[in-house]
Amino acid sequence: MAMAERILVVEDDRRIRDLLRRGLLFEGYTVDTAEDGETALRVARESVPDAVILDIMLPKMDGLEVCRRLRSASNVPIMMLTARDSVPDRVTGLDAGADDYLVKPFAFDELLARLRALFRRHRMETAPDVYRHADLELNPRTRQVFRSEHPIELTAKEFDLLELFMRHPGQVLTREMIYEHIWDYDFGGESNIIEVYVRYLRTKLEATGKPRLLQTVRGVGYALRES
Repeated sequence: MAMAERILVVEDDRRIRDLLRRGLLFEGYTVDTAEDGETALRVARESVPDAVILDIMLPKMDGLEVCRRLRSASNVPIMMLTARDSVPDRVTGLDAGADDYLVKPFAFDELLARLRALFRRHRMETAPDVYRHADLELNPRTRQVFRSEHPIELTAKEFDLLELFMRHPGQVLTREMIYEHIWDYDFGGESNIIEVYVRYLRTKLEATGKPRLLQTVRGVGYALRES
């Protein structure tokens, strides 16, 4: 499963649209753009997005109608952008099916943080009841972990890190991916926070002499797979 989420940016202001596109590409996302509502719906049908950033004021079809149509077709996370800051407009946007609401002008870092929060909530809502890999089980709703049916007590961050690996079994996760998904910001190349948490996880997962599942891929990152 690829980790580069596809984001559809729907914005008729070319300057803002290009700014969002460049910024999101730089952050590692795949980006599609549309400058009006009709184009947005066509693009969304052709390349199903993982999230939509949607301006309310659009030509041909306003963002609220686009939001309603997208929501009737799927549960894709939708963040609405608008210059309007009145409570009724925000309520209308949320009632149309939007998951979040950001008022222009906005800080790009705030947009990124809200986008990550949307993805986290969406993953929780659509997550399977239990992730399984080898003899390891993780329940994202009860936040319980078992290995060979023996419970393993994890801290909140340890659980989040293991869940990330369980969602992407066999895939090599780079340090950058792990920073972005678990800590939401970059500690810088000198930090050994990931190594520390991987060591904590290994200690608990291998406590009864079980074989290692969290493998180091030298110079790249880590992968959840049997040796």
